[in-house]
Amino acid sequence: MLTRRKFSLGTGAVLVAGVNTARAQSDGKIILGQSAAFTGPAAQLGIQFHQGAKVYFDQVNAQGGIGRQQIELRKLDDGYEPARCAENTKKFIADDVFALFGYIGTPTSLVALPMALKEKIPFIAPFTGAMALREPFSRYAFHVRASYNDETALIVKQLTTLGLKKIAVFYQNDAYGKAGLDGVHLALGRLSLKPVAEATVERNSVEVAQAVKTLVAAGPDAVVQIGAYKACAAFIRAARKAGYGGTFYNVSFVGTQALADELGKDGAGVVVSQVVPSPYNPARPIAREFADAVKAAGSKEVQANFSSMEGYLAAKLFTEGLRRAGSKLSRESLITGLEGIGSQSFGGFAVSFGASDHVASSFVELSMLTGDGRVRT
Repeated sequence: MLTRRKFSLGTGAVLVAGVNTARAQSDGKIILGQSAAFTGPAAQLGIQFHQGAKVYFDQVNAQGGIGRQQIELRKLDDGYEPARCAENTKKFIADDVFALFGYIGTPTSLVALPMALKEKIPFIAPFTGAMALREPFSRYAFHVRASYNDETALIVKQLTTLGLKKIAVFYQNDAYGKAGLDGVHLALGRLSLKPVAEATVERNSVEVAQAVKTLVAAGPDAVVQIGAYKACAAFIRAARKAGYGGTFYNVSFVGTQALADELGKDGAGVVVSQVVPSPYNPARPIAREFADAVKAAGSKEVQANFSSMEGYLAAKLFTEGLRRAGSKLSRESLITGLEGIGSQSFGGFAVSFGASDHVASSFVELSMLTGDGRVRT
């Protein structure tokens, strides 16, 4: 197992005067809004994250909620398209939800975050590692996962340690793909290296023929993929059919289990970087807790995988912030509560929030698909 930790502090926060209490609490509920892909080529990312978060929130609600208020996670489908995400966010703002939670993807989150900031609505745990959502520092944005820079740095370190320096990049042609590409360039640049080739795929597309032609012709030792599971699976199959015998590395947003399901036996040897502990390895208490929670949920629809684990951890951190927010719950007291978490371990998953640090973790490790639908870490 390879692990990389990196700690950093953001710039100073600007204190906001006054208390902003959402009407969404008035009916005895703390209402969150989640815009994500629940249909289309990236659907499993939204579905699995939502399921994991709901497992935790349902547990909290069954125990009486927070301050006798139930947590309700409302979802709207954006199909991983920014325009639809913007419309969903407008609806959540009009409904005065307490916070926006678990948005899936970089291009969608980049549309939603400015809307949240304008209304001073907390934007919690987006499923993206793009630096553009973290810099400049915002008082209202909180991130659970490591950045794409962290993930690509570990991938490049692993490849170059193995003597593989001819690295190509297959990336989604939007803000997400370019964020990952920037991370690869940054990591290679530290070693005075550059990608030997680059090629793109459009978001929500599996048209990879030209990308395969471009990258296979360059003869790379490995291809780093910055995309969602449908496109990445299509590229892997087509590249191998074209005679490519190198290795494939993906960042976590690909959706590990979804990628494994898409590839089947063709997934053997494909590597994915992870930003949460393995739900399949019971060595950490959080993995055992999550497995027990999924079992207790009793739903065949809920899968224990990396995406649902991230949703579960995001819900756990959010709820800890609620508990620390005090009896007079407001958006501002939630922010204070989250910042008050400080540095601690959530069952072996180290987190750290503070007044000038809203990125909980920089945990990254590598996993490998086995070709039989499983993942080895």
